[in-house]
Amino acid sequence: MKKIISFIFAITVLLTSMTTLATQKFTVFAAASLTDAMQEIGQSYQAQHPDHEIVFSFASSSVLARQIEQGAPADIFISADQKWMDYLIDHQITENKQTLLKNSLVLIAPSNQHNKNVIINQQTDWSTLLPKDDKIAIGDPDHVPAGIYAKESLTNLGVYEQLAPHFARASNVRDALMLVERQEAILGIVYSTDAKISQKVQIIGTFPPESFKVIEYPISLLNSEANDFFQFLQTSQAKLIFEKYGFMTL
Repeated sequence: MKKIISFIFAITVLLTSMTTLATQKFTVFAAASLTDAMQEIGQSYQAQHPDHEIVFSFASSSVLARQIEQGAPADIFISADQKWMDYLIDHQITENKQTLLKNSLVLIAPSNQHNKNVIINQQTDWSTLLPKDDKIAIGDPDHVPAGIYAKESLTNLGVYEQLAPHFARASNVRDALMLVERQEAILGIVYSTDAKISQKVQIIGTFPPESFKVIEYPISLLNSEANDFFQFLQTSQAKLIFEKYGFMTL
């Protein structure tokens, strides 16, 4: 009896080992704004490659870049700006990068508010849009790419210092979106792609593209074994999904 149990145990261990070896698991660190698009692309890829498992970690690009620097096991990194990809290059974590996507910056409000469309320029009356005690949700402009783009735009428009006391600083752009969805902030600055996935907010204005650097999403392959999924992200199939969520593909 003991021999039978030992035999069954050995077979179980062997089958488990074979399953582990047969399934390749890759981890993708990606900017929070990519959450919905990347999850759908991952599902599409895995349907075609059942022997591959794609795991995602979504957060602010700054958080992800620092985690990778500290040794987090990422196979692919997609940043929401060039700065944090260059950070990894400067720290000799990676040598390669290429631009995958582009995006735009918008002003949002809760969908149940009757806001008029706003033309955002140097003449915009922010005191009317944002009364004294109200808040505007923004990715933390000290490190979150969406907040950095917003700070650059507001600075060039001459209103950053005026609006800074009203900021509800979020740890990433999705948290900024959530603050407006919950009406904890009456306005928010997010990517157009984030606004488009929510039925609880409306886009009321678009920031002039000449007021900030082009919003680019660079991608880097950190582990050559993940090259197949890396290449899949650049196929027409993946591009259609990115475009579905409002990203501009190259």
